[in-house]
Amino acid sequence: MSDAIPDSWAPVLDPALAMPEARRLGGWLRAEEEAGKRIYPPRGMRLKALELTPLEAVKVVILGQDPYHGEGQAHGLCFSVPEGVRPPPSLVNMFKEMESDLGLARPDHGNLESWARQGVLLLNNTLTVEDSKAGSHAGRGWDAITDACVAAVAERDAPCVFILWGSHAQGKASRIPALGASDKHLVIKSPHPSPLSAHRGFFGSKPFSQTNAFLEQHGLGAVDWAL
Repeated sequence: MSDAIPDSWAPVLDPALAMPEARRLGGWLRAEEEAGKRIYPPRGMRLKALELTPLEAVKVVILGQDPYHGEGQAHGLCFSVPEGVRPPPSLVNMFKEMESDLGLARPDHGNLESWARQGVLLLNNTLTVEDSKAGSHAGRGWDAITDACVAAVAERDAPCVFILWGSHAQGKASRIPALGASDKHLVIKSPHPSPLSAHRGFFGSKPFSQTNAFLEQHGLGAVDWAL
């Protein structure tokens, strides 16, 4: 892969990177780029979630599926877009629930970097995508890497909150034995914030206040969700 693994994550990711599927991923991505395909996010941003949230600092994990596939949207954090880019519908629904749950005003941007810097790992399952083709890089080898990230968090002694929105995130979590076998973590499950499913139980699920209550109970400090 072209992006360097952040130091705190290297020991747990080195075995995953040595697996055949991860090694094939790097060559495949290079070939796609050399063929002129537009890949998001650009090089240097693909591991941003790991850069902004070191392993030892993780206290919340939010799992996404794959990056936004529109130009200028993806910047390495699930659900997040750079400032100046209009928040996509799922993110807008997250802000609506945050307003209802915590009484926070909806922000005028969709950049979630401040969450990441507070220990919220904003991790997509697949870390790249081709322009205008949602899910186009699924099954290409990212799973081995992102599964290892989630497993590393779940296997620590420290308690953590795992926020699993939708069947895709919940399915990924089911592949992590340490997560399913532990009662030290809080696992929050609900439908995805997508407009297609948000009214089926995402709205009113209060994930933000649940997370902060758990973190404060364990002396980890609440997340300031305001943006």
